[in-house]
Amino acid sequence: MAQRDGMNLVGWQSMMDHAAGLLEQRTGSDLAEWKERVAASGTTSEPRLRAWLGEQGVGGYSQDLLVYETYGYPEFMRTDPAELIDEQFADRQALRPVFDELLEAVVDLGVVTIQARKTYVSLVSPKRTFAIVKPSTKSRLDIGLHLPGRQPAGRLLPAKSLPKGNVRIALTAESGVDDEVVALLRECYEANS
Repeated sequence: MAQRDGMNLVGWQSMMDHAAGLLEQRTGSDLAEWKERVAASGTTSEPRLRAWLGEQGVGGYSQDLLVYETYGYPEFMRTDPAELIDEQFADRQALRPVFDELLEAVVDLGVVTIQARKTYVSLVSPKRTFAIVKPSTKSRLDIGLHLPGRQPAGRLLPAKSLPKGNVRIALTAESGVDDEVVALLRECYEANS
């Protein structure tokens, strides 16, 4: 894990450790106990395991953890987070400075964890994911914002093609990370903290 100011760049292991902590906190049983329960459940496929876990009250990252522990982790989850980010921008080098400028703006929001995924980066407040950043095309970086109650208007566009967020901001240059974008990120961070 890399740490810079109020920002943490974490890999999947850190996220799975967090999921294991949530699993124990919410159910009173640790990962080892849950692995025994899963083995005894007789489920024979990922969809059946997910359904069974849902019936047991296990969802979200904790459910993902148990599925991965049972059926194996995808390759990208074993990749260094900085490498995942580099791969996202490998054929979109013009967008990397936009991404870096955005991260500089995020530092001032408070404690932010950066979770690198295969095709996007999640920005997480101490409570939950508040935004995602995705190089959607070779010339556009999208910021998906989870802003309950906000509708597309002005720079806020529909976020239909993004995995998280109800609205998005499209950026094509570093200059796009202006006061308005920073204010929207702050609003989003505060709404999800």
